[in-house]
Amino acid sequence: MRLSTRLATTAAALLLAAGALTGCSPLGGESSSAGARSGGSAGEAVAEGEPGFDNTGEPVTKGTFDSPIAPGAKVDIAIMGLKVRGRLATLLTQFTPRIPPGGEDNPNPYELNGRNGLGTSLIDPVNLKRYVVVKDSGGKELETHDIFTHIANNQTGNFSYTFAAPPENVKAVDVQIGSWPTFRNIPVER
Repeated sequence: MRLSTRLATTAAALLLAAGALTGCSPLGGESSSAGARSGGSAGEAVAEGEPGFDNTGEPVTKGTFDSPIAPGAKVDIAIMGLKVRGRLATLLTQFTPRIPPGGEDNPNPYELNGRNGLGTSLIDPVNLKRYVVVKDSGGKELETHDIFTHIANNQTGNFSYTFAAPPENVKAVDVQIGSWPTFRNIPVER
């Protein structure tokens, strides 16, 4: 298979996956499941508002926790917000490593969490559900990679995680990141 054919096949697969995530049918119109749940097409719900970007602004909450990466090491974790768009919710976070001199200068969240994956999830206390990061059509989780993304010591790194959106009746969720304490009552912005 030639390289250009592979690229075209990959691009087509990504477009189909993007349509599936937004509830759009690849043949036009609306998907029956999205239209039945929302009373209109999924595209209508997503189209509201002006084009823009995820603004980190001020944190909803933050905490400083011990890190097993080195004796005396800490990590500041800030929850910047949880924003629903269509049928997806994006959690924005910030990590700031605080490692004493002589320790790692450019760690990643995996190392900050004791060489364990973060397993970031949302906990829905209304419907008694745990939401895990969604995957694309290639099986890749829609999140900032916790091993390949490094943060300079005493600098802040931005991380995002995408989940299926909690139902409308859920106004706040708890957020679990790694082995650190759970962040409680994080508002769901719609």
